[in-house]
Amino acid sequence: MDTHPAKRVEIIIEAVMERHLTQALSEAGVTGFTVLPVMGGSGRSGEWSREGQVGRASGMVAVICLIRPERLDTLLDAAFAVVERHIGVVCITDAQVLRAERF
Repeated sequence: MDTHPAKRVEIIIEAVMERHLTQALSEAGVTGFTVLPVMGGSGRSGEWSREGQVGRASGMVAVICLIRPERLDTLLDAAFAVVERHIGVVCITDAQVLRAERF
């Protein structure tokens, strides 16, 4: 089966910023992404967990995009405009996809 090169971009950001981020991505021409809840983790500020939280105010989400490599810089510019002022991590990895026309 033929595979095609792509970039997988994972953005971990405060849940309250999800709409700002996904809107920025859409305005940059990103046509697809997946948003997942982040249950907990550990970073520079120590460990944290969603356990016991009632609202989304202090939670985090992961926004995952698969895109064509030539579109990466446009996506990163849009994402960084949101992430740079907030808690967040951006990770980029090489990927292979089937049905490249969907990306």
